[in-house]
Amino acid sequence: MPPLRDPETLARSLRPRHVTMISIGGIIGAGIFVGSGAAIAVAGPAVLLSYALCGLLIFVIMRMLGEMAVARPGVGSFAGYAALGLGDWAGFVSGWLYVYFWATTIAIEAIAGAKILGTVVAVPVWLAATGLIGLMMLVNLLSVRAYGEFEFWFAALKLATIIGFIGVGAAWIFWAGPRLAWAHVVAHGGVFPLGWGAVFTAIPVVIFSMMGSEVATIAAAETEDPAGNVVRAGRTVSLRIMVFYIGAVGVIVAILPWRRVTPGLSPFTQALSAIHVPAAGLVMTWVVFTAILSCLNSAIYVTSRMLFEMAGRGDAPAGLAQVTARRVPRVAILAGCGFGLVVAMGSVFSPNGIFVFLLQSSGSIILLVYLLIALGEIGLRRRLTRAGAVLKLRVWAFPYVSLAAVGGILGVLGLMAATPGLRVQVALGLAGFGVALAGYGVRRRRVSAG
Repeated sequence: MPPLRDPETLARSLRPRHVTMISIGGIIGAGIFVGSGAAIAVAGPAVLLSYALCGLLIFVIMRMLGEMAVARPGVGSFAGYAALGLGDWAGFVSGWLYVYFWATTIAIEAIAGAKILGTVVAVPVWLAATGLIGLMMLVNLLSVRAYGEFEFWFAALKLATIIGFIGVGAAWIFWAGPRLAWAHVVAHGGVFPLGWGAVFTAIPVVIFSMMGSEVATIAAAETEDPAGNVVRAGRTVSLRIMVFYIGAVGVIVAILPWRRVTPGLSPFTQALSAIHVPAAGLVMTWVVFTAILSCLNSAIYVTSRMLFEMAGRGDAPAGLAQVTARRVPRVAILAGCGFGLVVAMGSVFSPNGIFVFLLQSSGSIILLVYLLIALGEIGLRRRLTRAGAVLKLRVWAFPYVSLAAVGGILGVLGLMAATPGLRVQVALGLAGFGVALAGYGVRRRRVSAG
């Protein structure tokens, strides 16, 4: 693997609390506040098991990242570990796929936020999206500490909302009586109204709302103890998020019979309205807007840091590794935001087409990145074992748990390929994988020729 630039060219001003909340914020987004309704519609109350399975998979992925971070500290993000485990091609491919995923997310979140603003003030989507990108771009250009503080409070608000929702729901269940809550859960066909198979059918919908914990490996590079912060995030964040997700969705199906949950609307709003919480719709609208700003903020940060790291390895143009006096990769930030702005402008000509294409083209890419992480951990673990290395942190029952994670990811991709509405996402994701692999071939030939 080509050497990285001196890691001191980036600031190390993030604290463990920032990394923890950045990781939490990366997972808690509009996916739970709105997308959970679609998941409930697919599987009914049994969707709780879908969330548990997806949470377990994310937990194992984070354990893999922790193992590699402790075994080989200072490598960089997961792309560096993929390169160590599988070869330089895996670092190049996973890095560029991840850049595309998050650069696309910049545009998606900006457009989504602009549409919410459009319900409050009469402003064109492209103009509002440009303003949101510009605002979060300025935050990221200030310093990594500014990004960390903004994301800390964004994530804290989202976390407080979920905890408050669970608390209010639990109080209602206690007041109304557990029997009524259970009657709501089993109404319309019981706990498994659509059969056991629906648990797995819902997984492609659920998994995307729980992704983002790997952002901790990127943010940790700008702390004093990168490996330690990755391990802490892996041990605590994934389990906490699983509890919050399962707790919140459990409250929803206890308050609101699952047939009354409307996909596309926030089930949080529907549940709070059902128990007559005043101004529930207005409050949740602004919570969702905050979640969108949080994701936009993180998307700009992650895109810029991945571009910076890849430029340091020679996998991206060298100019992207330039930093300011505050050790902020300005060129990389501007590049990611520029992509988002171009797409936002494209929404003028195709208001819905651009948004739908971005969602479909990035839908399965993060799963392919996770697949490379899992395979990279297996490869690196075997290499370290042959070298006689003593691992301080390990994935349990290797290689069975690691192989189970690989099988789980492939299983989700298989379910998506078997679902007519999701099939195009798999096709576009594989096409993107092929383009990235071809790009690595071009890079390798240029290096050999030079």
